[in-house]
This record gives sequence, structure tokens and C-alpha cells, in this order.
Amino acid sequence: MIYFDNAATTRPNSGAVERALAFTNEHFFNPSARYRGGLKVHGELKTAREFLLKCVADPIQFDLIFTSGGTEGDNHAIFSAAKRGNVVISGGEHAAVFESAKELKNRGLEVRIAPLCSDGSVSVEGVLSLVDDKTSLVGIIHVNNETGAVNDIVSIARLVKGKNSRTVFMSDGVQAFGKIPVKLSKDIDLYTVSAHKIGGLKGCGALIKNKNCRGLSPLVFGGGQENGYRSGTENVLGIMAFYYAAEETFRNQKEKAEQVYAVRDRVKSLLDRNLFTVISSESGSPYILSVSARALRGEVLQHMLEEESLIVGTGSACSSKKPYSRVIEACGREKEELSGVLRLSFSPENTLEEAEKAADMLNKAASSLARKLLR
Repeated sequence: MIYFDNAATTRPNSGAVERALAFTNEHFFNPSARYRGGLKVHGELKTAREFLLKCVADPIQFDLIFTSGGTEGDNHAIFSAAKRGNVVISGGEHAAVFESAKELKNRGLEVRIAPLCSDGSVSVEGVLSLVDDKTSLVGIIHVNNETGAVNDIVSIARLVKGKNSRTVFMSDGVQAFGKIPVKLSKDIDLYTVSAHKIGGLKGCGALIKNKNCRGLSPLVFGGGQENGYRSGTENVLGIMAFYYAAEETFRNQKEKAEQVYAVRDRVKSLLDRNLFTVISSESGSPYILSVSARALRGEVLQHMLEEESLIVGTGSACSSKKPYSRVIEACGREKEELSGVLRLSFSPENTLEEAEKAADMLNKAASSLARKLLR
């Protein structure tokens, strides 16, 4: 099997999981317990928290709150910070942000949507034109999960704060963490990450909080864990697997990215341009390549490729009510491109040989489907 759907989830890092199992089999104690076993686990969680935070932020300026994943982190950020006035998000946000914004609208807040460029990056001018003295929250995804477009959140956050210093700036960093260089600036208030996108386990993630951000309130109440921001006994197995997977991910990160670039570029160079249009830009994340088989159905191609043991994603989960990805549609792509979107997403485990085989399978599947439609 060739697995090119790593933006959906990655194969768990076997070494990280094996190390973390000690916290199920041996060190199974509750981190809140005051005896030696609990104190030891509490100390291990502190080490994990410090390491994960230092990967992308200055611990003097930021804190890290463990969550169940990116979706919870996004929800926590949005429903804490968006209390009044209007909220600005991009048209390219992950569903965890986009659907939360729709709920804010149901609750009476005004939601403003900033337009996208053709590659899925946000229009910075569009964002700034929507920010005013009543904007309580701006949410801009760091790496678009469908196209891989990278938004310069450091610059955007600085410009937003220049217009309204009281606005909370949040970013979904799930597809950026461990994959592109990240250093959070003082203008970024909240940032979400997820374990299973870098070889950790599903059900674990983190919300990174600027210490100057005063608007965060808990969604879950109880024992006061995570400094009162998220009560409930910590997912020690998930957190430690996240930590160990991150140790491997951030080791030689630049070299890993170069490997992935080579795989992505090999696939792209071998695709038949009479069949496929490339949506992702060269400046996007090397880990995601979004293409469209013009006038064909992406989900049909996906199943054809699965029969050949090539696993790829589509632009988004489709439904009978909305046959196209709202993100790709918001990119302003031509109508014939909307239905044929495929998302190929990579990991450092992928090889050039897999890239060549995958490109051949993609070309053959698209050609075969096109011929059938012409009959």
C-alpha cells in the first residue's frame, strides 16, 4: 500500500507508542495523586509540556494546555474569545473553526469571512478590511488543510493588532506543527496543534496560549487540571506518545521537509497536465499537494486508486447538498475543477519510488475514467 493521506492522519510512530505504553502498564498512576507514583507521572507530563511548547514558542511568553485534539482546541479558543461584536475568519478555515463560527452567528455575533487567493491562502488585505474596533476575534489557519497554502500568521497578527489591539488572534496550526518552521510571536494569542498528524495517537492535542491573553475560559469544569483551563484526568498515554513522537519529528526537521519536497515534486512533475491541474502553490507546505482531475469525480478516482492500493484524500468530504469543497470553491477555481479534487499528503516515510508509482496510477485512473465518460 502507498499511503498518501497523511494530512488526515499519520501512522503512529511505533517507537513513541512503545515508550508511552509504560504509562499504561507500569506508571499508570493519576498525575493528581500526591504519592510518589502520581508525582512521578506529574513530573513526566511537565517535561512533555515543556518540550512541546519549546518546539514552537517561548515558554516565558506562552503556556500549553493539553486537549483531546485540534477540534477541541479550536472550539475552546473561539467560544472563549468571541464574546461580542464581530468575528473575522478566512474562507479556508478547517471545519472546527468554520462550523464554530456558524454557531457564533446563531448566537447573535456577526461573522465576517475573508476571501481566499487561488491557492487557498487568505487575502491579507481582505482580512484587514474586515477588522474594526468591534472585532473580538480573528482566526486564520496557518497551513490550509486542503491545499497546503501557508499563511504568514506572524505578519497578519501584527497587522490585526495594529488595527485593534484588543482583538484576540488565533490560528489553527494542526497542519503546520512539526512540518514547517514555526515561532509564535507576541501578537498571536492562541494556537492549536494535534498529536496524530505527527505520529502520535488520536485523541490528544494542545492549545498554546499567550500569557497576555486574558480571555480564555474553561469549557470543561471539574478538578481544575491544566491550571483550571481543562478539568479531567489527563490522557497520560496520549500525551507521552505525543511528546515522544514530537522528539522524533523535530529531530532533523529541515532534512525531513526536504525529503518530502522531493516526493511531492516528483509526483507533480509526472502528472499528465492534460488530465490534472495543480491547485497547490510552490510556496505551500511540502506535505500537501492538491490537484484536480478536470471534469472528473474525485471520489470516484479515490476509490479506483484504492483498488490499486494507493490511498489519497479528496478536497473535502462531500455530500448530496454540497458536492464541492467549500474551500476549493472559495479559491475561485473554475467549475470543471471543483468536482475532481484529490489531496495527496505526505510523510518522511514516503519514497521517490512510491511517488513514481503513484503518479503512474493517477494518470492511468484519470485517463481510464475520462474514456469511460466519453463512450
